[in-house]
Amino acid sequence: MTTPAVHLKAVQAGLNHSSLPMRLYHKAKRLGIWNPADLDFAQDARDWAGLDAPSQAMLGALTSLFVGGEEAVTLELLPLMLAVSRSGQTEEALYLTTFLFEEAKHTEFFERVQREVMTLQGDLSGWHGPAYRTVFYEELPGALGALLSDDSPLALARASTTYNMIVEGVLAETGYQAIRTMLQGRGLMPGVCQGITLLQRDESRHIAYGLHLLSRLIRQDEAVWPAIQARMDELLPHALGVIPETLGRPELDGAALRPDLDELIGYALSQFQKRVALLERAHAGQELDSDTEIAEI
Repeated sequence: MTTPAVHLKAVQAGLNHSSLPMRLYHKAKRLGIWNPADLDFAQDARDWAGLDAPSQAMLGALTSLFVGGEEAVTLELLPLMLAVSRSGQTEEALYLTTFLFEEAKHTEFFERVQREVMTLQGDLSGWHGPAYRTVFYEELPGALGALLSDDSPLALARASTTYNMIVEGVLAETGYQAIRTMLQGRGLMPGVCQGITLLQRDESRHIAYGLHLLSRLIRQDEAVWPAIQARMDELLPHALGVIPETLGRPELDGAALRPDLDELIGYALSQFQKRVALLERAHAGQELDSDTEIAEI
């Protein structure tokens, strides 16, 4: 483990406000201050009551995945923040302070939807199949927790790939797409749709930072890129497996809101491959910190 940084960059040299982490930090201050408790779910509850039982089960399953995933990230994120702080990356450490706050709000949002809109009570982890459990019960806490004893570039790359590339970049984004497909196009549950829009805005910053971190690590150590590739190859099948194991269950047959599973898997792969292409450019020595690159993410 590296020795904690003893220099204070803001005092000695000043902060680089044009760097990507600081730009994301300033965006988070402007765009990330929203309160899940302020969202109006009155119409959402009425819309929920009018859904057929399989569609209710479908939305309940998706919500159980989100609330479990957001809580898992909230609980496991601190080692990443600590590892980056130890490395002396002050601008990145400042931006990471917004991560935990935002992930906590996301947990609150989905728990509120589960409790107030869907009136779902009790243990909903029965919707968490083997692929989901592998990612969130094993690989996410394992990769992030390992940073407590190993904050090397390889360990950081493994953790960020798990969190930013797979959990956020594949699973969360695909879940948002499923909810948009099921609700937004039909004018249903406006409060939930509003919350999803706010969440996605937060998550886009998280993914942008993850790509920045991974590209920095790729430049720092030549062993990082093959390690990232191996980690993606290891986890992507589990991430894609979450879709059919959850939304393809027989008890959801006949749901009026059921999304097309092949389309969702195609969307997940498209988003994933777009980020991989950016990392390949970083591996080739190209800079990814421009505003254009942020807009592409």
